[in-house]
Amino acid sequence: MVEKLETMNDTPLESLRTVFGYESFRPYQQEIIERLVQGENAFVLMPTGGGKSLCFQIPALHREGVGIVVSPLISLMKDQVDALRACGVKAAFYNSSLGSAEARKVLSMLHNRELDLLYLAPERLMSDGFIERIRQVPIALFAIDEAHCISQWGHDFRPEYMKLGRLRRMFPDIPVIALTATAEPHTRRDILERLDLKDARCYVSGFDRPNIRYSVVEKRKPLAQLTEFLSSRPTDAGIVYCLSRKRVDEVAGKLAEAGFEAAPYHAGLTAGERKKTQDDFLRDEIRIIVATVAFGMGIDKSDVRFVVHYDIPKNIECYYQETGRAGRDGLAAEALLMFSYGDVAVARGLIEKSRNPERARIELHKLNAMVGFAEAMSCRRRILLGYFGERLQEDCGNCDVCLDPPEVMDVTEDARKALSCVYRVGQRFGMGHVIDVLRGSKKERVANLRHDRLSTYGIGADKSPDYWSTLLRHLVHHGYLLQDVGDYSVLKLTPSAGPLLRGELTITMAEPRVKAAAGLKSASKAARRKAGDIDYDPGLFERLRALRKQLADREGVPPFVIFSDVSLAEMAAILPRTENEFHGIHGVGKHKIERYGPYFLDEIRRFGGSG
Repeated sequence: MVEKLETMNDTPLESLRTVFGYESFRPYQQEIIERLVQGENAFVLMPTGGGKSLCFQIPALHREGVGIVVSPLISLMKDQVDALRACGVKAAFYNSSLGSAEARKVLSMLHNRELDLLYLAPERLMSDGFIERIRQVPIALFAIDEAHCISQWGHDFRPEYMKLGRLRRMFPDIPVIALTATAEPHTRRDILERLDLKDARCYVSGFDRPNIRYSVVEKRKPLAQLTEFLSSRPTDAGIVYCLSRKRVDEVAGKLAEAGFEAAPYHAGLTAGERKKTQDDFLRDEIRIIVATVAFGMGIDKSDVRFVVHYDIPKNIECYYQETGRAGRDGLAAEALLMFSYGDVAVARGLIEKSRNPERARIELHKLNAMVGFAEAMSCRRRILLGYFGERLQEDCGNCDVCLDPPEVMDVTEDARKALSCVYRVGQRFGMGHVIDVLRGSKKERVANLRHDRLSTYGIGADKSPDYWSTLLRHLVHHGYLLQDVGDYSVLKLTPSAGPLLRGELTITMAEPRVKAAAGLKSASKAARRKAGDIDYDPGLFERLRALRKQLADREGVPPFVIFSDVSLAEMAAILPRTENEFHGIHGVGKHKIERYGPYFLDEIRRFGGSG
């Protein structure tokens, strides 16, 4: 048997420092690791970038046998294995991407007890042949990553995860740890029941990602808003999420035409096209991915600086997980949501077509919560965390509402004008025509319908089309108007409109946010510290990034596998000159010092000499 990575006699804290290069554990990590080493089960709910992987990686180094890690995506397996190998850990994956010779080599390493960790898909693990294989070797633990996939209440249910509930019965003495970043209380209970982990200790870490700035803009001219946002971040890597393949292709094409390094990613592309796009993104060959939600789960790229939602996500769980792909390294990152009531109406119409009334009820509830987040006039982080049952004691200071509180205006009189106009046109027309009548349009269609003779014709000429569309959408969402998606989106009054029309109610509305988030004022110093800002030399940082890319290309791995952006930022701030000083940098372990230290120390010395 090959010796473990010389960690069996170390403490978990020593392994954290010497293998992974981190000085201290994050909340709950040490207790989870120590209990798993002792053979106990655990359920872990931590935000993306919160350090979930270490909760099973370190115990696998401290228990006899191989740690079996269940992962849903091939790309996730490869990223994590590359990162572990860069730290000197004996890790491998076993999946359909391997050729026959490579697959035999991995199985040989497994049977010769040469592996600390083995990653594989749930259907591969639960096949009869593979179960018999692993009965012949010592198993340190089972780690079930992305555990929300086992729950039909989860936002990414995968039937192949269902068989994993048999593991406890088949291997009753082997500890099991289930991990996820995204699960509200109902999903959590379902995970524990389906995995037979009712005896497991549950660890729910804080959901807050203070380094992410959450912003919402009203979707007016989306492509122009997007290009403005991207132009203000010319070197940052990021993901733009769209709800349909057609929209992905359209947006990616327009961005490429405008000179942005962007490429599409969705299930309609060939496997080869998706792999090339993903590899190019991971290796910094392109900086922007335009994707459906098919992209991203488990993508371990730590230096994604922004996530843009071009269309509204269908629930807060999806939104939280997708925005969590930004800033995994702890440095400042941005999440921009482009919000449109038209998108909401389409999403609601699709849900209502469901043949499962109970499922439709749940999905509508979740969509409404997402709309509530987007409409918020108070701290967005408080609303987001509150959805998951966590309370923030003070406003975050790092969202668009905190940084630029919206002006609230009384729109009662204009709301009555709009409702009256909908009524006068017979409740048979969509938003565009109602606005034309309100503003006194000279269009031929208005005249042909004799709507230029209505009492409401031209009573809103003093306001812009954008203002009226915002107000009409506001009235739809608050239940005064119904937008019938199944009938060409015509506007109809609801019973709630009566009291407002009669003057029995007043209504307010936040002034719309038209600009992209490029123009937000800076966060406070305290918020910036929370957001992971490091005062580093940008010139040296760029030189270290170039060196990292050069080494990564030579080794055939993504740059972040060598060092994260936060490691480079600390190097560019602290300017280490010796191996001992270099060892204090975040994410620099013993193996990385030996392998990469001389290159980076030399670059830092040269920079100091040239300065």
